[in-house]
Amino acid sequence: MDTSRHLNAIPPQPRDHVPMLCIVVPCYNEEEVLPQSSAILADTLRALVERGEVSPDSRIVFVDDGSRDSTWRIIAGLHGSDRVFTGIKLAHNEGHQRAVYAGLMDALDRGCDISISIDADLQDDVGVIGEMVEKYAAGAEVVYGVRNNRDTDTGFKRDTAQAYYRLMRRLGTEVVYNSADFRLMGRRALEALSQYREANLFLRGIVPALGFRTDQVFYSRKERMAGESKYPLSKMLALAVDGVTSFSIEPMHVMTAIGIVAILIAVVMLVYTIVSWATGHAVAGWGSVMVSIWLVGGLIITSLGVTGEYVGKAYLETKGRPRYIVDVELD
Repeated sequence: MDTSRHLNAIPPQPRDHVPMLCIVVPCYNEEEVLPQSSAILADTLRALVERGEVSPDSRIVFVDDGSRDSTWRIIAGLHGSDRVFTGIKLAHNEGHQRAVYAGLMDALDRGCDISISIDADLQDDVGVIGEMVEKYAAGAEVVYGVRNNRDTDTGFKRDTAQAYYRLMRRLGTEVVYNSADFRLMGRRALEALSQYREANLFLRGIVPALGFRTDQVFYSRKERMAGESKYPLSKMLALAVDGVTSFSIEPMHVMTAIGIVAILIAVVMLVYTIVSWATGHAVAGWGSVMVSIWLVGGLIITSLGVTGEYVGKAYLETKGRPRYIVDVELD
């Protein structure tokens, strides 16, 4: 399929009508925080409706990512008490990125003009949602929520996050600094996003690559209202690896370069050994041998690991399996 021609065929959405907004909220074991966050989101959405900034048909779409607690029961209860709430339940825990994507595609199917994705803990500031809608009305197709500081992070998390953003940019991946998955997307952007079929989703890299007009709003991240973080260090590292390997083959180039350097070092050691033998200093220390073995062995294993990451991802892509399966969908 000629993707570029298809994208050009998507008509720009007019800005002269009141848009229908879907707030997409991925949830995984969020029973402790949902009663509070749902009320805050509902108040925020109703305020936008009252000011005439979004349509009365706007909805809050919860995505239950295979939760093991009472998250879905709470979502169903919210839907039964107020139709501003709706949602889908995934048949299995698919991970945060796929849950966000599932919610965005559901918003697209519901006919939403704009969607805003935000985590259920509401550490992202709902107070800037109105500003996002205003920037959409001014012509932006994608509006990023960008943190203006990292005061709530630990020193380790702050330093590693900044290092990661710098690394991604050096590897050629277009990411928005200090922005995660709190963003507004217009219908054209959602249509374009729906054409990305890879199994290894990294929305923080895909959305900037769409190429539409963008804008930003800035906010201070809050403390989590209740419950525990669903993004421990292991998941953060996995997301970082996905981000690098989904958008760049530069690590393979780096490993090739390191391999060439290792070969050059081996040649130097060979010359040194020959010279030592020729000058009568043929007794070589076992330490140099062991260092060489460990160095080369480590390089080989690391290179195989990096290559394996790409081979594994290619393997997953060729399967063509669905990224998620919806178990239940509320109207």
